[in-house]
Amino acid sequence: MKKEVRDQLALIKRGIVELISEEELVKKLENSLKNNKPLRVKAGFDPTAPDLHLGHMVLLQKLKVFQELGHKVIFLIGDFTGMIGDPTGRTTIRNALTREEVLENSETYKSQVFKVLDSEKTEVVFNSKWMDGLGAKELVEIASKYTVARMLERNDFHERYTSCKPISIHEFLYPLIQGYDSCVLNADIEIGGTDQKFNLLIGRELQREFGQKPQVVLTLPLLEGLDGKLKMSKSYGNYIGIDESPKDMFGKIMSVSDQLMLRYYELLSNVSKEKLEEVNSGRIPPRDAKENLAMEITARFHGIEAATMGKEYFNKLFVKKGVPDDIEEVELNIKGEDVWLPRLLTLAGLTSSNSEARRFIIQGGVYIDGNKVIDENMKVDAEGACLLRVGKRKFKRVKFIR
Repeated sequence: MKKEVRDQLALIKRGIVELISEEELVKKLENSLKNNKPLRVKAGFDPTAPDLHLGHMVLLQKLKVFQELGHKVIFLIGDFTGMIGDPTGRTTIRNALTREEVLENSETYKSQVFKVLDSEKTEVVFNSKWMDGLGAKELVEIASKYTVARMLERNDFHERYTSCKPISIHEFLYPLIQGYDSCVLNADIEIGGTDQKFNLLIGRELQREFGQKPQVVLTLPLLEGLDGKLKMSKSYGNYIGIDESPKDMFGKIMSVSDQLMLRYYELLSNVSKEKLEEVNSGRIPPRDAKENLAMEITARFHGIEAATMGKEYFNKLFVKKGVPDDIEEVELNIKGEDVWLPRLLTLAGLTSSNSEARRFIIQGGVYIDGNKVIDENMKVDAEGACLLRVGKRKFKRVKFIR
């Protein structure tokens, strides 16, 4: 049974940054109750990377709230807009993805999203369904609804324009198409991060132009990544993927600063307001609070048993200063008597490139047989075997063969 409007509004507003507008939302909720018709709540996700991460969880949890209130969630996968590339926050033109890359990433999104959302109450749609069949005439009509002057009011476009950095015409199409998606789906509400506000508002304007009631816009805070500075993103390498192993997920959460832990509690945890206050006030020691958070989030995606194993692994590795029992062993056939350490780390699969390996070495995050290495030019004797470690959790045992 649906909650009364006042109760729904309290749950919807919890943790949001901005609501445009509350008066419109109240009217929509009242009509929904009166006519027993669920509201259509839209959120778009461009499949620019193959995995969802905890940064996406902020939006997904709010979508889950709408589902629990009896409304219809539309999970839009921007397989068409993903090939354009969202220019939001970009100082340069984003490299476009191929259709093959977008479709491959889309498949993982579909499988991962239902770790949070109820599949029975979720409509998964792809905007290529209507955009692929859109003709030039229709596209020109959509473009005629908005001016270049209004586009240049957007901060990132304005900064690039005033600093004489190029803006491609196709980048202007991105917010227009995102807004047109709302028209096609007849969305009542659209939610997104604070960086998406401009795009979300275009949806309201286009709906008016096409004779629809404008959608209500909800913006949510952006979750900072493990560095505590930039928003969580795979491209920044500061993310926690929801498909990561329990031990990696638990360990990454334990690695965040105490201040960032409070932010994660606020945006990701389902604890009560009373418990949250205990954490914020310091009545629960920071390490215990962080461990509780790591258990909660890891168990959400992997179950309590796997989360407990992740906790035990972490404690053995970092509290008791042990070495994990399940280190993968790789055999490498190295020509010559020695091998450049960055190349060795890359060949072993511990880093994605020699340049990334060098950064880890310079930052003091590389160990050979338990000894820290800080010389990026070091060469390793390609005889016998050695234990390599990068960062806090990545180990490989390398056996050299000739």
